[in-house]
Amino acid sequence: MTKYEQLATDIIAKVGGRDNIIGLTHCVTRLRFKLKDEGIADTAGLKSMDGVVTVMQSAGQYQVVIGNHVPDVFAEVMRVGKLDSSTNAEPAKKMTFGERVIDLISGIMMPALSVMCAGGIIKGLAVILMVTGLLTDKSGAYILLDAIGDACFYFFPIVIGFNAAKKFNMTPFLGLIIGAALVHPNINGVDLNFWGMNFNASYSSTILPVIVMVALAAPLERWLKTVIPDVVKTFLVPMLTLVIIVPIGFMLIGPAANLISLVLTQGIEALMGFSPILAGIILGATWQLLVMFGVHMMLVMMAMIPLAAGNPTAMLTPIVWVSFAQTAVVVAIWLKSKDKKLKGIALPAWISGIFGVTEPAIYGVTLPRMKMFVISCIGGGLAGGVCGLLGMQTYRMGGMGLFAIPGMLSTDNAGRDLLYAGICLAVAIIPSFIAAYVMYQDDPIVDGIEDAAIPSAPRLERDTVLISPMSGQLVPLRDVEDGAFAEGALGQGIALDPSDGRVVAPADATIMTVFPTKHAIGLITDSGAEVLIHLGMDTVQLNGEHFDINVKAEQHVKAGDLLATIDIEAIRKAGYSMVTPIVVTNTADYLDVIAELTGDAQIKAGEPLLTLIAENQEATEVNAHAVSE
Repeated sequence: MTKYEQLATDIIAKVGGRDNIIGLTHCVTRLRFKLKDEGIADTAGLKSMDGVVTVMQSAGQYQVVIGNHVPDVFAEVMRVGKLDSSTNAEPAKKMTFGERVIDLISGIMMPALSVMCAGGIIKGLAVILMVTGLLTDKSGAYILLDAIGDACFYFFPIVIGFNAAKKFNMTPFLGLIIGAALVHPNINGVDLNFWGMNFNASYSSTILPVIVMVALAAPLERWLKTVIPDVVKTFLVPMLTLVIIVPIGFMLIGPAANLISLVLTQGIEALMGFSPILAGIILGATWQLLVMFGVHMMLVMMAMIPLAAGNPTAMLTPIVWVSFAQTAVVVAIWLKSKDKKLKGIALPAWISGIFGVTEPAIYGVTLPRMKMFVISCIGGGLAGGVCGLLGMQTYRMGGMGLFAIPGMLSTDNAGRDLLYAGICLAVAIIPSFIAAYVMYQDDPIVDGIEDAAIPSAPRLERDTVLISPMSGQLVPLRDVEDGAFAEGALGQGIALDPSDGRVVAPADATIMTVFPTKHAIGLITDSGAEVLIHLGMDTVQLNGEHFDINVKAEQHVKAGDLLATIDIEAIRKAGYSMVTPIVVTNTADYLDVIAELTGDAQIKAGEPLLTLIAENQEATEVNAHAVSE
């Protein structure tokens, strides 16, 4: 095993696995990941690892701060992860079929969780405003609010198509168009005649059909790219993909889903005639699966026929309690978990669940933790069985979740029906909450943050004075807009906002590193101090533009020698801060690192900047300000 192999392996695992890595670069101190979903990365676990200084999430990047030896760690991560600059890696571990299904569904759904939560809550608020009489269902405000809340769900195939395309390594906007075609009003839910055969399918609010179609489209797109000439590839590949996949999907997948729904509906009707209790258990326990696979709409449509005629039906009643079982599980996880990211997902998910919108709870919280999802299904089945035992019926279409209950109150026995509803609520919520609270455990992480494993020089024998490498206004390190520097994770020092673009050597030293993007220079002074000069914030993204470096690695320089010239005005116009940290990365080898001037003073290049007190020295007469103050 190489020196950094285990570190690289652990980093890949904790950023969510190779399948979660879109891209990876590095700067002079940190690995800069682009992840599909930062929410599944184990940030706390990474921070607690030996060899990791800290983790920063900035500028659209997931940054794992390593220290001076980041090039070696980067190379090992690329080797261990079998990553390259153009392709994503294979999954980090061999998964079972069930694990692959969950990974696929979660990976497709997770990016849409926030808007799903928002949509569910908005729909619930709209119903509250209508029920309280503040709005009517005919008012423009209610219609607009309902449309905003419903848009994410009605047009869900568009969202899912985009996310699924990314998951299947296909052009994302091609997946989006496939989803958009499925919900186009001219073909959605209308009769279409193909070669003498009639097809009618409705895809709004569905999930599985567009996933299957994108799964078929992805290899087709890749194959077309290999056989179509480059001169026409740009438009012919997406055109042929759409022309082939959408008709096949519309004519085969939709009718198949409708057939499955019809069989299920007829089976449930027969089961209800035989045993309402058993039918309620089956409906309550499987409803979330039916919704996930998009085969539930036939049941809803069948139930609407008697309701439209003013007759009650028992077909919808058992499924109302499922959202409460799911919500109870999420509340238990929210209360028990110490994972801040999970709690941040769970809070809006259970609020949305109260209003009957459980997709955020399912895909963001319980489905990735299969035991919790099973508990919610069992809770829904228990409540559905009790609902069947009590003979509850739906008399009118209501809202979802809490607002579905008024639709179950009859005019003759509203009090009895309300009592029955309370019993079903209790059966759905209490066992689900208790089981989830008792059985849920956070994934184990190591508490605390260890010191960074950064190679350092031997204990030093004398003090070192560093001169300022630039002219400008000093800035306390704690005020730098980068947590790794501000928290001292990379070492103590100071920063400055330069007034000109000349950068000089802070001491007699040997150049250790000149980063390819020219935004950072590392030196080791003749006395053993390791110094990092980081030119600006996030300037790595400029890829060397506006930087002119005058030295190279292993070159020896004298204090005051010109290291670089930079165009600070051009960099600022490009939207980047030029605040430049100067830190001693082997701070642990010194008793103290002391600033010669206060943090907001003006300084000229060449003037004394920092004094590094060696361990065998007594810092007795120091009239300067300690950097840590």
